[in-house]
Amino acid sequence: MGTAKDLNKRSTPFQAIVSYYFIAIAISFILLILPGVHQEGVHVSLLDSLFTAVSAVSVTGLTVVDISDTYSVFGIVMLSLIMQLGAIGIMSLGTFTWLLFGKKIGLRERQLIMVDHNQYNLSGVVHLIKEIIKILLTIEIVGAMILTLYFTQYFGTFKEALYNGVFAAISATTNGGFDITGNSLKPFRHDYFVQLINMIMIALGAIGFPVLIEVKNFLSNKNRHFKFSLFTKITTSTYAILFVIGFLVILLLESFHAFKGMSWHEALFTAMFHSVSARSAGLTTIDVTDFNEATDIFLSALMFIGASPSSVGGGIRTTTFAIAILFLINFARNKQDIQIFHREIHVIDVFRSYVVIILSTFLVVLATMILSLSEPHATLMQILFEITSAFGTCGMSLGLTEHLSGIGKVVMMILMFVGRVGIISFLYFIGGKPEKTNFHYPKERVIIG
Repeated sequence: MGTAKDLNKRSTPFQAIVSYYFIAIAISFILLILPGVHQEGVHVSLLDSLFTAVSAVSVTGLTVVDISDTYSVFGIVMLSLIMQLGAIGIMSLGTFTWLLFGKKIGLRERQLIMVDHNQYNLSGVVHLIKEIIKILLTIEIVGAMILTLYFTQYFGTFKEALYNGVFAAISATTNGGFDITGNSLKPFRHDYFVQLINMIMIALGAIGFPVLIEVKNFLSNKNRHFKFSLFTKITTSTYAILFVIGFLVILLLESFHAFKGMSWHEALFTAMFHSVSARSAGLTTIDVTDFNEATDIFLSALMFIGASPSSVGGGIRTTTFAIAILFLINFARNKQDIQIFHREIHVIDVFRSYVVIILSTFLVVLATMILSLSEPHATLMQILFEITSAFGTCGMSLGLTEHLSGIGKVVMMILMFVGRVGIISFLYFIGGKPEKTNFHYPKERVIIG
């Protein structure tokens, strides 16, 4: 404990947060190798258990084993708890525990919370944690109740319906993407009610906790002049636009391919569901290997973008993508300032957006090169799809993950981890403490383009 406290004091908040996630993975790994976690007669290697632990903490859902055939009821409970940990966040869970025991939340803890949830101000971070936990649990409880009651028509006993309903609600809300059916949501491909409930829970988990908190405050506030923040406006707009574009493109690309022979309403729901799920959840209602390569490339792009900041999802995040696009539009118009919703975007946020995009692209390209060598049996499309799925903490798969070599599994674990903690946090973790510049050289223009 003394060593941990000393490390906490000497490290930067970013280094501390990333270190805590390493510890969370270690604890999750131990939980997944406990006696009784696996079904009788099933053996899982330590590397595969570690892979599942990383996937659960990063709420990705990629697995090298079949969850339904590998883990016992006790193991599924452990997996659910790990997904909750990954979704809520290390500091959120820690803060909640401290509050339960009456521990005072000091400046250092507030700094860590701020970093873990991409906040810029120390004020109100403890209240933020309380609201996040309340909202997440409310969504899961309501979703579990609805699905449990509805699943009574699918399962023989209420106990089975409850078991499947609770796990499905946790998996969808946390965007974990794990399933205990053995076939994701394919058994419900014709049940639009189950798909709709899952889409709502996935979207609520991926839209960003600050957005949900503002919506909650708006609904409970009698002040008609309540104003949403710029973050909420950009996040919801981008999420909605990407959903519509995703739905239309998937529907168009697969109308004469995977959707051929489907009724119009089945094709409609299938396109909508995968547009939502590709952002972070990874659940599917049909086999994604049935999609053509054009759709696979498009889904890879959606997974690379991922969910919103301070949500359960990964990727470069929606605000990063939105700011980058806005900058390109304004640059093409020879405008230096990015103006949207009667506000201007800080230049530093533009810099951060392009740093995230450039480093994330570099990471994906590097991982693709490594897997191309370590997985000679796989196609380039399979490799790119699995890599973007891991980085975006999505969990969709073309079937390559379960056949990965040891090197491939390690690369995917790194991608899932970086996708969860965020590329900026990971970069600052490596960079260490910032150094102040005490002098400047003369500036000079450089020819560009």
